[in-house]
Amino acid sequence: MTPAAAVAKAASDAERITSLHYRVTGTVPEWGRVKAEASMRTAPMTMGMEMNATGRYGGSPLEVRFVDGAMYVHGDAVESEKLKGASWFSAEPAAWGLDLTENNSYGTLPRQLEGTPVVQSTMLTASKDVRKIRTEPVDGARATHYKGTVTSDGIEAARDAAVGKAARERQINSLGQFWAMRLKGTLTVDLWIGDDGRTKQFRMRGDTYASKGGSEGKPLQIVDGDPLDMTVTFLDVDQPVTVEAPPAEDTVDLAGLADGVPTG
Repeated sequence: MTPAAAVAKAASDAERITSLHYRVTGTVPEWGRVKAEASMRTAPMTMGMEMNATGRYGGSPLEVRFVDGAMYVHGDAVESEKLKGASWFSAEPAAWGLDLTENNSYGTLPRQLEGTPVVQSTMLTASKDVRKIRTEPVDGARATHYKGTVTSDGIEAARDAAVGKAARERQINSLGQFWAMRLKGTLTVDLWIGDDGRTKQFRMRGDTYASKGGSEGKPLQIVDGDPLDMTVTFLDVDQPVTVEAPPAEDTVDLAGLADGVPTG
């Protein structure tokens, strides 16, 4: 099987994933070093994550859940004195796993972690230079390492050339998440595929852009952002996942907090 065919097969298989337990490590723009572990379910879209970020919240742990269109946040990073005795704050409407226009975590998560890794893992299908590197172990299992570069133009071309509804929707979703991550120019993607043909891990590296101004009469400016270098490892696929909303009596609505998101 050619590298392009192997990557396409893994992407097609990813479209059938119904649940995923995964780990995220790396450096994320504006957030510093990030380490997270999460479980998600695709229908309905549900996610629970525990995260540390050295550049936000003082490196304190944060737990975030998305359930039934609402977001719930808890952890040492939350300023408990603002929660009126509750352990969690909630916000809705909240969405995770979609694209730039539909996601909303109220700034609690890095935008790179607002998108589903199932979609992110398929981006290499839009590469024109995908190649096989070597066979390497990933989390104790043998996997084949592939590498290539991806651009927004490449994803658009792959979308226009896609045969079949599923393949086209994959590229549409990939393009949405490419822009949601504020990627500038070229994204380098490493993908590890197991002997079963399924994705085991991927790594995304690229330059980003940021915006400043746009308020108090100051014009909005697009400036260079910090580099992205994020690795996602698939730990369990299609295993039962349960993410529940915390008890209502232990939750306070974000709309009732005058100071907004109560995180340090």
